[in-house]
Amino acid sequence: MQGIYDAAGGFPGFLRLAVAWHERVMADEVVAHAFSHGYHPDHSQRLAAYWGEALGGPATYTQSLGSESAVVAMHSGNGEHAEMDRRAIACFDQALADAGLADDPRLRRALHDYFAWATTTTMSRYPVSAADVPDGLAIPRWSWDGVLDGGPPSGAA
Repeated sequence: MQGIYDAAGGFPGFLRLAVAWHERVMADEVVAHAFSHGYHPDHSQRLAAYWGEALGGPATYTQSLGSESAVVAMHSGNGEHAEMDRRAIACFDQALADAGLADDPRLRRALHDYFAWATTTTMSRYPVSAADVPDGLAIPRWSWDGVLDGGPPSGAA
């Protein structure tokens, strides 16, 4: 069976999705606030590599771009932000169509479920301080059936 990474078109598919999502969030007055401090000039390429690794592709992100702990820390220490999360997920769902990834219902569902889960769990797990993020976290892997590994540690929120 074809994996999510390949079904989405590999890195080019994830790059289209990352570019489309970034355009959507930058146009959203609430979600754009998350980028008000600036962002890496290769944000979309880095995001595509991260999503690709999480969704069955090569370990490009962790081998050459960064660590899961650093990604989680970057999203930590900002308090609760349920409305921003909800809007970021809505932007993602729209970006799926923009990137040509919404026609296959199974792929659309898997990508949505991954993004919604990651947004509301791994990226929101440490709202008080980025210093709370432990070293050595692994990028959670996602399959057609959901999270494979990297779920919340025992006792984590």
